[in-house]
Amino acid sequence: MEPTGVGVIGGSTSGWASLSHIPAINASAAFELRAVSTSRPSSARAAAAEYGVPAYDNHQDLVAHPGVDLVVVAVKVTEHLELVSAALDAGKMVYSEWPLGNGLAEAELLSLRAGAAGVRTVVGLQGRYAPEVRFARDLIRDGYVGRVLGTTLTGSGMVWGPEVATHGQAYWYDRANGATPLTSPTLHALDPLHHVLGEFESVAANLVVGRTRATVAEDGRSVPVTAADQVAVIGTLAGGASASVFYRGGTSRAGNFRWEINGTEGDLVLTADWGNMQVAALTLAGGRGADAATAPLPVPASYTDGLPPGLAGSPAANVARLYERFARDLADGTHTVPDFAHALARHRLIDAIEQAAATGTTRTPVTPRTPAAVPTGGSAPEADGR
Repeated sequence: MEPTGVGVIGGSTSGWASLSHIPAINASAAFELRAVSTSRPSSARAAAAEYGVPAYDNHQDLVAHPGVDLVVVAVKVTEHLELVSAALDAGKMVYSEWPLGNGLAEAELLSLRAGAAGVRTVVGLQGRYAPEVRFARDLIRDGYVGRVLGTTLTGSGMVWGPEVATHGQAYWYDRANGATPLTSPTLHALDPLHHVLGEFESVAANLVVGRTRATVAEDGRSVPVTAADQVAVIGTLAGGASASVFYRGGTSRAGNFRWEINGTEGDLVLTADWGNMQVAALTLAGGRGADAATAPLPVPASYTDGLPPGLAGSPAANVARLYERFARDLADGTHTVPDFAHALARHRLIDAIEQAAATGTTRTPVTPRTPAAVPTGGSAPEADGR
């Protein structure tokens, strides 16, 4: 079977795609890098030399490349609408980084366009594919904690602190640009939480701008902060368990990621030094029955097998796992990976959280469909982690 040809918009030698998508693509037998595009001729020339594929400074040239079947959009969220739309208009499959759009209206439009185009889509919510998350999900399914009573998750956004390196990165602090502590690290953590424990039935929230200004290190100037850097979300999950999620901008000396799951028979806890769960090196511990404390739970090899050599512990690890699941979907005709319809439901969750915070009321989010449809005559996809 011929590999799926991939073109990466945002394929410079120093951006997110260079650390995640391109290593994952190059390590996969199911995908092949065919082209990249960047925003400038100089960065395009550097990318061509680095990756050995055609590189353009105009995304339309990449979209039109006959060898590109899948277009990856790995740029600022403010550019997603234009770039994803161009790929959909050309009939190409699209893998968009999360968030899908800059706000709910853009996500709705892109989801509608994808449906009209009839192409496969993927959204970069890869945290659910971390081995520790999948193992925890199976442990809960198999009764390790008994009935889930509640869960508490606390994390750091790592950026949105008191200082940012350059003015080019200061766009994070402007709520209008769509890349905030709520839309990015909080939702990257909420998606695995819901994957493991189920969706919110109701949600309340508090969004606070704790730091009203931030310093740009390159010249010492300050910029205003309009994005809420203190995000508190509480709710009730399907089945009645309580959930409490808190994300802060910047980092914490007390730890940057901790997720507890408490049940009638036991407890699980996932921790990491890095607060962005989708790329964090997680550790899993548990205790149940007569155990006085939690202890490390080694993840079975069945959850870690298949990752290409050299990617373990890197930002590309979970991205590679998402590509692998997408390759299975393409081969089997299944739909298991988070797609644009799933992304739209997550954008509606963001909207529900924002409305709850603005009004001081409890909201009922829209539940996403389960991305596991099997076509008539097909076989069921493999269970997670097996």
